[in-house]
Amino acid sequence: MMFSTLEQTITDLNIDGITLSRKRILDQLKDYIQSQIDNEQKVNLNFICTHNSRRSHLSQSWAQAIGSFYGINNLQCYSGGTEATALFPEVTEALKDAGFQVEKLSQDENPVYSIRYNETDHPIIGFSKKFNAAFNVQQQFAAIMTCSSADQGCPLILGASARIPITYEDPKIADGTDRQAAAYKERSLQIASELKYVFSEIKL
Repeated sequence: MMFSTLEQTITDLNIDGITLSRKRILDQLKDYIQSQIDNEQKVNLNFICTHNSRRSHLSQSWAQAIGSFYGINNLQCYSGGTEATALFPEVTEALKDAGFQVEKLSQDENPVYSIRYNETDHPIIGFSKKFNAAFNVQQQFAAIMTCSSADQGCPLILGASARIPITYEDPKIADGTDRQAAAYKERSLQIASELKYVFSEIKL
């Protein structure tokens, strides 16, 4: 069962403000997921940005949770970067604020986090890694490019069966300011709302 606070957050997400032009971009992901389901194939999604520190982790976590919310069981979400750095702590704060349960499992320069969205499923394991790291899916997945620099700097994603650019402004621009927490929450909920639109359109 999904954590009640997170379930309420997803229920309350407003998708009415998503523009038609943005929906056309998101529909590429929707069509990929629908095709996989129609063909009784596993849905593997790898969200990719430059440092695998912010947007890709938010996208991975929300996609896994919202997919579960809509009963899409054959779904596995991953994230990676064109280089590895560390998951930025404010990302975990934004996820906790939305109702995820987050636990820091290690204390090194690239810490590992357990990110749970319900009581029963295995947690998302959050840490910074390259998109083609052994921890990630290697074949038959959609590569979702969450930042333009990764999209431009990664001309070839080996093993991907689809490449979909769904880019977001980096909340890093607010780091160290009095808007930091608000900026991460805004980006988190924007990503969540757009993924709610995608998964709410899927027919099982």
